Amino acid sequence: MDKVEFLSKTPLFESCSAKSVKSIAEQTRVRKFSAGDEIIVEGSQKTMGFYMILDGEARVSRADHHLGDYGPGDYFGEIALLLDDTPRTATVTAVTDLSVLVLTRWDFKALIKTNPEIAVEVMGVLAQRLAATDRVLGE
Repeated sequence: MDKVEFLSKTPLFESCSAKSVKSIAEQTRVRKFSAGDEIIVEGSQKTMGFYMILDGEARVSRADHHLGDYGPGDYFGEIALLLDDTPRTATVTAVTDLSVLVLTRWDFKALIKTNPEIAVEVMGVLAQRLAATDRVLGE
């Protein structure tokens, strides 16, 4: 599956126009991690990327508590797209060999200047994730 097809099927970008999805695909890069690699480290400000899993599995944890597992089509690191100099809120570790698409904060900011619909879609999905997190924390 090519990047455009993959992105158009992800919940984050499925409502975007074909033109916007193509623009996003042009800005992403494929990156590979080995099983056991830490992709994001809780508290770190070193990584500025947003990741979408192409193949493989990753585990999310905070303070050594398992929060969930991600697989193909899932994404993480979206807060880094919107907030500068914000520490990562969790650690994401490759459980298996992992292939991801990476979009940097700088590329995202350039994209939304020319394709504002991307920002609207991303904010909607982020609001849904925040609401879901609030529900879980409220239980």
